[in-house]
Amino acid sequence: MSSAVMVALLVAGGTYLVLQRGLVRVTLGFVLLGHAANLVLLAAGGTGRREEPLLGTTDAALAADPLPQAFALTAIVITFGITVYLLALASSGGDPEADDPADAPGAAPVDDSADDPDEAPVDDPAASRTGAERGAGGRRGR
Repeated sequence: MSSAVMVALLVAGGTYLVLQRGLVRVTLGFVLLGHAANLVLLAAGGTGRREEPLLGTTDAALAADPLPQAFALTAIVITFGITVYLLALASSGGDPEADDPADAPGAAPVDDSADDPDEAPVDDPAASRTGAERGAGGRRGR
């Protein structure tokens, strides 16, 4: 019963952190979910109710199943790989939205229209003419 409570707490905390905005929080959420998966796998092996799964020391009928332990080791390696990858993304700036100063409370709206190179200034007379006024090939009518 205690392992089920621990799994529930780890899954709840991990799910909450994965749904957060920051990449480091998402990484910690994946770590918690990985720990929850390891606890489920180890509880499924029956090591608390049975003997060690070592041949020669115990009877095969009394030994715990070694396959969930092998799955847990695989899950540890996968969780470690995901953690390293997400932390590398976080350190290299893989989440540009997390540190956006425009999202800070009380920040003034930012006008990005001046930075657009395709947008012509309003006082440019060439930009205000239509295609018919420019003529064929950009030449004025003769």
